[in-house]
Amino acid sequence: MPRLPRWLLSLPLCLTLAGCSTDSTPDAGTALDSGTSVDSGTAVDSGTSVDAGVDAGASDAGDSDAGTGDAGSGSSDAGPEVEPWDGGAATIPERGDLMTPPLYSDCAYTLPTGAPVADCDDLSLFDRSSCPSGAFDSMESVGIHHLLGQNPSGYVTVSYGLTLPFDGTTGTFNGQPLTRQSVGPGSFIFSSTVPARPPVSPARHYTFVGCTRPEPRRVNGCFVQCADGKVRSKGTFTALRTSWGRGESESSGGLTLLSEAPVPVGGPADVYVAKDHAYVVGFGHAGEAGGLAVFDVRNRTQPVLTKRIQLPGDGYWNGVWAKGDALYIASASSGVIVYDISNPSDPQYVRAVPGEKLAVHTVHVRGDRLYAMVSDPGGQTLLFDVASPLSPVLLNRVPPPFEYGGPHDAFAYGDILYVNSTAAGYVALDVSDPGNVRELGSYVFEGQYSHASAVGTFAGRTIAFEGGEGLNAHLRVLDVTDPANMRLIGEYQLRPEFSIHNMILRGTKLYIAHYLEGVRVLDVSVPPKPREVAHFNTFLETQPGRDSGTFEGAIGIRVPGDGYVYVVDTARGLLIFNEL
Repeated sequence: MPRLPRWLLSLPLCLTLAGCSTDSTPDAGTALDSGTSVDSGTAVDSGTSVDAGVDAGASDAGDSDAGTGDAGSGSSDAGPEVEPWDGGAATIPERGDLMTPPLYSDCAYTLPTGAPVADCDDLSLFDRSSCPSGAFDSMESVGIHHLLGQNPSGYVTVSYGLTLPFDGTTGTFNGQPLTRQSVGPGSFIFSSTVPARPPVSPARHYTFVGCTRPEPRRVNGCFVQCADGKVRSKGTFTALRTSWGRGESESSGGLTLLSEAPVPVGGPADVYVAKDHAYVVGFGHAGEAGGLAVFDVRNRTQPVLTKRIQLPGDGYWNGVWAKGDALYIASASSGVIVYDISNPSDPQYVRAVPGEKLAVHTVHVRGDRLYAMVSDPGGQTLLFDVASPLSPVLLNRVPPPFEYGGPHDAFAYGDILYVNSTAAGYVALDVSDPGNVRELGSYVFEGQYSHASAVGTFAGRTIAFEGGEGLNAHLRVLDVTDPANMRLIGEYQLRPEFSIHNMILRGTKLYIAHYLEGVRVLDVSVPPKPREVAHFNTFLETQPGRDSGTFEGAIGIRVPGDGYVYVVDTARGLLIFNEL
């Protein structure tokens, strides 16, 4: 298998992305209130004459995952009716995704970075003079915690996962066993060693020491990392025990769970629904290879597993789409795998295209065009003609727009392909002539990791809903009517520890798979002011298969227009809800 870039990894050892939770408000440094949108300010003329109504999902939008459907202003659970949007919106400032909150703690490791150290577990080297007594008297010894590490300059640069099993066995740190486990009444101290990864890094030993509890399920303190007998790094941390945020209930707004079915292909990642069947792909997890699980969903309250497919040496399948009798699967080894689903319950292997070893991360179909986002090698976007669905023909290979940041996902709208090009930003490509693809513009900011999007037409404006992945990433609402001058006109963010994975625009509702924040449904009839109208919290730390990884929870979502919402959760499998 080729080397997998960061966006292909969904492992407990995640050192650059965050995922943690609290019971109440976001931590210091969060610019948005939990569950609220950012007002774009006073409406201004956006430069062209616009229609006063909403036209979300114009006729060129393609299939039902692409923004088609009812153009109403939201369900009865959405609150009072809102005035139709006239297309005007002010440009709001871009604040980036980097976090620099005040230092989490006055606790400090006393040796300087680079100093020799005989014992990284020596607690006498931690200055805890400012730590109040009794802070941990009611500390529990179990649970899943997400830790954000902050360097002495204030930047939050790394995240970790701590799992303390409910059966009392040894806990883990980023999947490695703890060597010190003193978490419980009176103490929050633990240590672990991460094995060497030659030639990338030596073995690293971590010790974390809690100091304060600013909230019942949050611990702040200081830490040190040692390697080769020296202090390698140190700083402060905040540890948040996973829970539903903002005091929420399991669900709201009438979003009701109708059924739940385990998915026997490791870690499920994506789902596509066609011919009354749900096709769920997985990337493998906990020693089990990924693959494809097929469910007959004619009875949405009782999905029936009809087939499981796994290929030897090809165990990382992350994206799936269907057209006619063809099912397209994004493989990290084989490119795009094509299956014949003329018998929908029994897919038959046809071929892999373009017939070479490629790591394809996601696929997207619009009309007779298939787009495949290649993470390795080279970060290419492949264009196929699929007028004959079972026989894709390669039309072009589009390189990334910059030397860094390969494509993660893409959304085709009209003659424009909007590519989530990770660190290179959100890029618009003219694909009207597949042999001569041209870049039209991009939206780029500091700390960006563009991950997924959906595009529609509202009041004559082309609006993109763009979601990043990672610490402090969130939903951005962009006016992309002029791709050369994309403008930020709105935002939506919950807790900064959790990011979005996928989203579907259905009429004027945006359905979001929001990792540990579960499923979120937004009324976007007024795009600068997205309003949450429903949610369902899919995550519980006590559920079998849960770990401390940052890519836990609701990960894949489809709203095909059959009256239902299909979600895949990393531990629970396939969940089916009613469509609002």
